Amino acid sequence: MEDEDNFQEKRCSELLLYLALNIEDFQILPKIKLETDLPQTIIDGIRKYFLTYQSACEYANQIFLEIYQSGAIKKYCQQSKIGKKLPTAFYIHISALAQLHPLLQLYENLAHRLYLKATSQQKADAKTTTLIKFNFDKPTISYLHYPDFDTDPHPALKTSISINMNSGKVEYRNYQNSKNPPVLHRKETFVNTDYPHYKKFAQLTSAEVKLGLLDNTRLIGTRQGWFTHLKNHGIEIKDHHVIQHTIEIPIPKIERHKAAIVRKKISKPVRLGLEANLFTEGTTFFDYGCGHGGDIKHIAQKGYQSAGWDPYYSPNNTCISADVVNLGYVINVIESLAERREALIKAWGLTKQVLIVSAMVLINDEKTKNKLAYGDGIITSRNTFQKYYEQEELKSYIDQVLNVDSIPIDLGIFLVFKDEKQGQNFRASRLKTRLSTPRINCKNQQFVDYEEQLIPLMNFMSDRGRLPVRGEIAEEADLIAEFGSFRRAFRVILQATDSVEWEQITDKRRQDLLVYLALTKFGNRPKLSQLAAVVKNDIKALFGSYKQACTLADLMLFSLGNSELINKCCQNSSIGYKISNSLLVHVSAVAKLDPLLRLYEGCANRTIGRLNEATIIKFNTKLPIISYLFYPDFDTEAHPVLHTSMNIDLRDLSVSYQSYTNEYNPPILHRKDALVTPDYPDYEKFAKLTQQEEDRGLLNDLKNIQNRISWLKCLEENCTEIKGHRVYWRTNVDPYRLKILKSADATRKRERKKTTIARSAREQGIGNGKRTFGAETLRQQD
Repeated sequence: MEDEDNFQEKRCSELLLYLALNIEDFQILPKIKLETDLPQTIIDGIRKYFLTYQSACEYANQIFLEIYQSGAIKKYCQQSKIGKKLPTAFYIHISALAQLHPLLQLYENLAHRLYLKATSQQKADAKTTTLIKFNFDKPTISYLHYPDFDTDPHPALKTSISINMNSGKVEYRNYQNSKNPPVLHRKETFVNTDYPHYKKFAQLTSAEVKLGLLDNTRLIGTRQGWFTHLKNHGIEIKDHHVIQHTIEIPIPKIERHKAAIVRKKISKPVRLGLEANLFTEGTTFFDYGCGHGGDIKHIAQKGYQSAGWDPYYSPNNTCISADVVNLGYVINVIESLAERREALIKAWGLTKQVLIVSAMVLINDEKTKNKLAYGDGIITSRNTFQKYYEQEELKSYIDQVLNVDSIPIDLGIFLVFKDEKQGQNFRASRLKTRLSTPRINCKNQQFVDYEEQLIPLMNFMSDRGRLPVRGEIAEEADLIAEFGSFRRAFRVILQATDSVEWEQITDKRRQDLLVYLALTKFGNRPKLSQLAAVVKNDIKALFGSYKQACTLADLMLFSLGNSELINKCCQNSSIGYKISNSLLVHVSAVAKLDPLLRLYEGCANRTIGRLNEATIIKFNTKLPIISYLFYPDFDTEAHPVLHTSMNIDLRDLSVSYQSYTNEYNPPILHRKDALVTPDYPDYEKFAKLTQQEEDRGLLNDLKNIQNRISWLKCLEENCTEIKGHRVYWRTNVDPYRLKILKSADATRKRERKKTTIARSAREQGIGNGKRTFGAETLRQQD
């Protein structure tokens, strides 16, 4: 029966594909040939499976038009039961193409047509194709030729032909003479289970996975990288069988226990877990690989049940399950790939709610210079092993081993939630703007009488941007008994507060949710049932339906592809400091940016993570690059020095780091007031400093004062010194020179005063008409 169903499904797909391919190219309303023009076998099939020719044509037209809808290709690729799925692409063996959804088959056929139009086949023929690659991040299909796919355990790519579905442009690449071509892994994922060599492919992959050979995808994607990886681990692969050799390398004995640090204060990963509110009353904690047990003591002192285990310092302790499990800087000191993988899996097995995973991330190469290389790491001077990850490499490793979507919270630190709802709730909470409750403008007598009773409702409204539903606030019974409904209670609140402020809160909450939902597109977007109840209620109240919310979020995400729009948002931003090709914003002000810029930054933050110490976020307006800049003395120094920068290229999510700790002439900051919002604690102090520096003419040539030495030279030339956040004239300088500078300073102050008066007059002339808004929130249902 199942075989019959599969046959019918395949036959229907073939018929729809046949009809769709007879649609005239790229018509808005496609027309299909007359039924009389079709072969009799096609006519018979249509009548058997679709009853009427018109019905079959409607299905075919629908498939043809759906191809050009945003996200359609990605959706059907991710739903496919066969093929290799990656975050940005989908791969399928040519033998399995006919088993894909008709829409994907049609898409590939259209690509092949474009290929035949654009080339006379002098270079290559798509018929030599082994794999077909569907790209998600750009409208292209690639035909990949691996001539030794069946015989070579890890075949090399010979040719690649890519077709852009929008422009029709064909790009050809030949790797035949390359010394380091791309190679394939996990071959069984590309084919169907009835493929002749499927079992052999699957057994090879299983053996490689057990040895941890496929964990570090970044190093094994090319032939040289793969061969080096195998050599480092004493492994040879012959005829799809793994052969292990004993490696005899004269290296010092690795003493893992020496990597443990005696901690006088809580470790950073656990501290971030506390700051992220992962610990609540009754939370239990277990430290897997606890070393000297510092985190166990610190967590216990905070009133939480705390325990741990370590193979050297606490080998007799029992490994017990806990709500929060910490695997802190453990996997990076294990030289064995299999043991490293085992440690991660065991820690995950002990986790009830959330696992904190951390490992060393390489910021510069100084730590690895002149060190003995071993495996995928180095041997330190203390005879310990150290593996330095890259941020995206560490996330990929955690995700692949545990089959999860880990959440980066800092460089080298990730959270993995057991419950998908809890994980999604955490993601949403990180994108939630902190807003204050609208001020009470007048003491309306009815409001005064019930103020204490109404405060919880005001707090809820400020937090969620909507009225609560039944069961969401503890004071529900009292409010309903007194006012009859939440809506009536809110009307009393409106008598004492500004409705515009409430609507601004509602609008901000909508923006928060749109940014969150748009970012879920990069992983597996949760079903509505997988969201926390409070988030479901938010979506229903603020958007009407989950489908509508997701549609708006996808449109917002799609608009990020328009670089001119991003540039325009940066240029028009009332927040941040605009310099050549960049917008700089303090981290405290990011939530107040245009939603599109928040989403833009979120693309980097969600996948790679934001540098926890980051002070400034830099938006590049020419290239899709987000930079996180760390100025440790931002608040205390008038012109703080850049300590570290992390740059994320959104085109390929590559990460680069730069440390300025030992830099003789590091970059410095100017105009700190422009980076923050007026409600920032030190805004007034920053603004006064900038004004004084402008009056002195110190900021006239910003390009030449970007570094410390040039800035000090500028101060000296202008007989100026800065103490704290105040500007002073230097003593012991040429009196005549000082007189000229003071005169110029006075002139600039007069000009500034005139400009301020003129601006004030213009603003007053505009009028004081006040906009009014309806209380939208009242239209929400209880």
